[in-house]
This record gives sequence, C-alpha cells and structure tokens, in this order.
Amino acid sequence: MTTSRVTIRDVAARAGVSKGAVSLAFNRKPGLSEATRERIFTAARELGWEPNLAARSLSSSRVDVVGLAICRPARMLGLEPFYMEFVSGVESVLTEHACSLLLRLVRSGEEEASLLESWWRGRQIGGAILVDFRAGDPRVAAAERLGMPVVAVGHPSLTGSLTSVWTDDATAVTEAVRYLAALGHRRIARVGGAAALGHTMMRTAAFDAAARDLGLAGARQVATDFSGEAGARATRSMLAAAPPDRPTAIVYDNDIMAVAGLAVAAEMGLSVPRDVSLLAWDDSQLCRLTHPTLSAMSHDVHGFGAEAARTLFGAITGRGPGSHPVPTPTLTPRGSTAPPKV
Repeated sequence: MTTSRVTIRDVAARAGVSKGAVSLAFNRKPGLSEATRERIFTAARELGWEPNLAARSLSSSRVDVVGLAICRPARMLGLEPFYMEFVSGVESVLTEHACSLLLRLVRSGEEEASLLESWWRGRQIGGAILVDFRAGDPRVAAAERLGMPVVAVGHPSLTGSLTSVWTDDATAVTEAVRYLAALGHRRIARVGGAAALGHTMMRTAAFDAAARDLGLAGARQVATDFSGEAGARATRSMLAAAPPDRPTAIVYDNDIMAVAGLAVAAEMGLSVPRDVSLLAWDDSQLCRLTHPTLSAMSHDVHGFGAEAARTLFGAITGRGPGSHPVPTPTLTPRGSTAPPKV
C-alpha cells in the first residue's frame, strides 16, 4: 500500500496516528472516529498518497456500491422528471447486480471531484456515474488521476479519456427548429437550461445554426436554471412582447419548463397552439397530462440511465462496449404545435 515516494508511515506521521489506523480508515473498518478518519484522508491528500489500486482487484471482485453525485438544489431535483427517470433506469440495472446507489447532492464540480476522491480512497464505491459536464470539467482530471472506473454522461468533447455515453443534442435541436419552421413559424424562441452546461452550449449553437440556415431572423434564446419558475419568467417575458417581436413558437430544454410555459400562455389569455406553439424536451408523463398535450422531443430517459449503468459495469470488468451514443431524441407531435395563425 505504498507509492514510490510517500509511504503509509508518512501518512500516519502527518495525521498523528498509527499505520494500523491508516489501514482502518482506507478499508472503512470500524474503530475510528469520523474526525480521525477525515484527518487521515486529509493527510493522504496533502502528501499525494493513495492505496495500491491494484490491491482493489475491482475487475475480479464484487462491486456493491456505485456513486452518483448531482449538482442541483435538492428541491429542484425532486421536481425534475429527467433525473427521477434517469436514476430509475440506473437502479434497474444495479438491482440485477445486487448493487446499491450512493447518491449525493453537491454544489460544484470541484466539490464533486473531492467527493469522488474521498469515495474512491475510502473504498466506498466500485465506480461512479458522472453527469452534467462543463467545459474544462475538473472531474475529468480527478477520475483520470485516480484511475477509478467511471462512465461519463456527456459528449466526448467534454469528457476527455473517460468512457462516455451521450445523446446527439445538436441533431435533435436542429430537427425541432426545422419542424417548427416547416409548420410556417418564423419567430421561434428557445428557453434553454444552465448556460455553463456542455449540453446546453451544444443546443444553443445548434439552434443558432439551424435558425441561420433557415433564415429565421426572429429567432432568440434565453438561459435558465431548468426550474418551472425560471421557465415561466422567460415565457412571460417573451410573450409580453408586442408583435412582430413576440415568438409564435417556443422550444423548451425540459418538460417542466414547457408545462410552466403552457400555464403562462393561459394566464396571458393566449391560446395554445393557435397563438403560440410549445415544444417540450424529454417527454415525461407530464407532457401527456396537460391540455393540450405537449409536443416533445422524446427521449427514453429510463433507458439512458440503464445504459449508463450497464456501461459502467463494462468499464469495471473491462468487457464493456466503451464510449458510444444512445438514441437521439425524436419528435413526437401532439396538440401544442400547429401552423401559426395568419
């Protein structure tokens, strides 16, 4: 359990404990207080010491726990259909392996990178699923340095050498814009998600490119935090504009914002789809419970979560498919989209 330069004895000396205490901490054995355990982990981080990863023998041993950290407020996560469906898909595969999910909410990518290191060094997990990638994401370097098995849910341009699964968001956005343009809409807007997220950036670029190719001079976009409140505010601002600035169609980056947008249209005395067409994303059950029902870019989110979990087990055993895309979201027209009124 040594590196070439720093030994377990050095870690023990830094933390003011015995070598046996260091072993207890990294093997998650009882007999230490949490304060002592954390002091040992801190000393190891400061010295750059790790247990011998080969000793873990993950490729031939049982994996009992998989980690997943999400950088979202707890209240929003409870209301967000995407993550409820995604986690459900992950759990469906973990159940087959008699494996548990360790779920944590974090406030930043840096906090998650530190958490991953703590989980891995403490042998709390056998691998992790990483979501919501940003440009220059600190988790990429952390996972590469630790050598821990992970699957990154994000485009390869964001995930470095990590095994990744992703959807082709650019193609899906282009299909959405082209569909609305084919109906006759020239003033199309998009209510997007958090601007710093990699998949939001890709959707934004694809929307601009599609609008430019189609000559849609009235196209506009606004970034939000994915919440219903933010989606309602953005919709209200857009629909308060006087023609010809008011959009005749709006694309949303998730379904909860689209449902909020539908309520705002009713609040403002506008008819959907006669006065404005609305197009949601992900297509959870919410889209089929509204009146009118919401057109959506349909995505098998449960299947996406299941595929992420299967890919992680493949990365752990070394017998997986490697990085690959999952099916691209496809258009499902319903009652909320129609040609604009003349």
